[in-house]
Amino acid sequence: MAFSRRWQAGVLCVTGALLALGDAAPAVQRAPASTGRLTALVGGTLVDGYAGPPIRNSVILIDGERISAVGQVGSLSVPSGAEVISTEGMTVLPGLWDMHVHTMIAGHADYDHWDKAYAPQFESVIMPAAARQLLMAGVTSARDLGGPLEASINVRDRINRGEMPGATLYVSGPFIQHEPYPNTEAYRWGVQGPADAHAKVRAIAAAGVDVVKLIDQDLMTIDEVRAVVDEAHRRGKPVVAHAHRPEEIRRGLSLGVDCFEHTGLATAPAYPDDIIDAIRERTAKMALGPLYWTPTIEGLLNYEYLRDNPEALDDPAWHEGLPEPIVADIRRSLEHPDRLPYFQLTAARRPTLARKFKQLREAGVTLLVGTDSGIPMNFHTQSTWRELDAWVSTLGVDPITAIRAATYWPSVAMKVDRDVGTVSPGKYADIIAVRGDVLRYIALLQRVDIVIKRGVRYRPDPSRH
Repeated sequence: MAFSRRWQAGVLCVTGALLALGDAAPAVQRAPASTGRLTALVGGTLVDGYAGPPIRNSVILIDGERISAVGQVGSLSVPSGAEVISTEGMTVLPGLWDMHVHTMIAGHADYDHWDKAYAPQFESVIMPAAARQLLMAGVTSARDLGGPLEASINVRDRINRGEMPGATLYVSGPFIQHEPYPNTEAYRWGVQGPADAHAKVRAIAAAGVDVVKLIDQDLMTIDEVRAVVDEAHRRGKPVVAHAHRPEEIRRGLSLGVDCFEHTGLATAPAYPDDIIDAIRERTAKMALGPLYWTPTIEGLLNYEYLRDNPEALDDPAWHEGLPEPIVADIRRSLEHPDRLPYFQLTAARRPTLARKFKQLREAGVTLLVGTDSGIPMNFHTQSTWRELDAWVSTLGVDPITAIRAATYWPSVAMKVDRDVGTVSPGKYADIIAVRGDVLRYIALLQRVDIVIKRGVRYRPDPSRH
């Protein structure tokens, strides 16, 4: 804190000197009048979420829970009395989004055992722990795609009311599909006919979900799928659909699904030509807005590395908020990573990912960062930065584009871009900072130094200073 006070005094001195020089110095922008607690982030390189160049020596003023001004040292004054946090030597970014998480699971390898053993603790323990872990990893917003309806709504709302820390969640509640898998009825709802499909979507929409999640839509009748999509859109809810199999994609495209998930369970080397043609036709219809796609690449790309180099499984960060018996159970389930049924086809699937990813980009979809966080070995503390790293280091995406797919575009997709997604005046102060140059070394995001959500600092813990 002493360092921060010296920084504040220095910044105030510089701005005062510039004012005294009059026409000989650049005009200094004065901070807007304050309405609450004031915080200034001073000195870092700001990647604001827009497509422009980074802002060097940035100054970000936070008034209460929102950003009041953004500028540079020497041109934006820091008000007297503000808490000044030095971001010298850091990259400053909007809080990250993860557009495909499952807070009801936590990396355990056996879903059937997990559901039977821990379903009573989903709402009280596991989902809150997952949301907190995401936040502490720099993920200030996340789309939770699949969970018990009441628990999903309650955890989301408790976070929004400030009753517990966690990423802001946008929830789907239960998967909508033809028939639930055995013993999954609490979070998978089957539909039997179009009337039932309409009724199920009305029920989850009335409960307050943010998005409707479709899976296995190729096993439903076309009229059932149409009923789900039409009812969701009638109630202002976007539809997110699995894209593992070609027919899932065909049906989703023909009926107006808003966002597709994954790059497919199939081991075929590429998407069929008719699907790519249909995607191009859809993305060309500018009046409909972007077609979004969350490819969830990193879990497959990184499996073999984690299997052979399992040190990440020992990272204590993923223990946070979980009772020791649950941690021990997760560890036991991962004792033999090479034997996990979930990943037995990965060796055949992994070589297809780069080609499919390139096909989607060339066809004009708007790609979003999402991870399937919570699946076996895929912890909420690690998955988002690994997805960004996979895009940049393996798939050749430039860092700014990858960062925008985890900041700006998710906020647009969820229609909350007036409030979040970029570091700009008037928006919520959802901001992270990382020591070093993230645009050169994207993997630095695995160690986020500062996490601020709605103006509240969570990392580092201010009570420890």
